[in-house]
Amino acid sequence: MAISLNGATTGFEPNVGLFYELAASWHEDATLTGADTILAQEQALAAAPRPGPAKDGPLLIVVDGKGRVREWEALRNAGHWSDVLALHADATPARPPQRAVRELIVGHERVDLPAALTAIGELGGINVVRVDSGGALTGALLQAGLIDEISLLVHPCMTGPPDSRHWYGTEPTAVDRLEHIASKSFNDGLVWLRYRLPK
Repeated sequence: MAISLNGATTGFEPNVGLFYELAASWHEDATLTGADTILAQEQALAAAPRPGPAKDGPLLIVVDGKGRVREWEALRNAGHWSDVLALHADATPARPPQRAVRELIVGHERVDLPAALTAIGELGGINVVRVDSGGALTGALLQAGLIDEISLLVHPCMTGPPDSRHWYGTEPTAVDRLEHIASKSFNDGLVWLRYRLPK
């Protein structure tokens, strides 16, 4: 996550180039994101070039319990991912029958994240899942004990207002002690922190 010194994910201009350079070190098999993250980019996506699926790219998995994402074809052809997969629940509104996107139905009222990750693991070939999303999804994953590692790119700024979105969601999950994996500082004051969560 790209964050400010006070843990916010909004209200500042992140170093996107460095963020994705560091993110590439995971060599993820799948990128897990939330609908809000995709919706924030949909207008730009619709107008962006579409080179087609990235043959060796990760699978993009979008938690879309309310069925709000529409630009599936643009996501698939953006040149970053090999394909796209929608995570829905039984209560997700009906989707157009001709919609060309694979989907997994996990959960009744909302997407069941533990069941979703189990189902994703059963697809085969997916061992590393990197979360690229805002605090709501990350917080839900933390609360469910579904995150192995926290990676934060801390920017040298403090943001406001007090209702800024934070990387851990609205309610921090209590963890007794995190295992420090690595840290690295950069010339422009950014610091990369990595911690492993206890099993």
